[in-house]
Amino acid sequence: MLMIRLARFGAKKKPFYRVVVIEKERARDSRAVEVVGTYNPRTDPPEVRLNYERIEYWRKHGAQLSDTVARLLARYPAPTESPAA
Repeated sequence: MLMIRLARFGAKKKPFYRVVVIEKERARDSRAVEVVGTYNPRTDPPEVRLNYERIEYWRKHGAQLSDTVARLLARYPAPTESPAA
């Protein structure tokens, strides 16, 4: 089963995360199927870059969100396109 979850990168006590699509049984920092975003909690405000189209694609193909990624998506929803005036 595929999961969309965080993989930790960065130096000791300076975390930086990638939002990845990965097999559920694999280790946290194993090779991912695809990187679909980044999350940097050390900036103020936290920097979140997500590829909403690819996340939706993987969800439609059976990937499940981790609790943390679900919270990130709830806090930073996809931008809605407004019609040009």
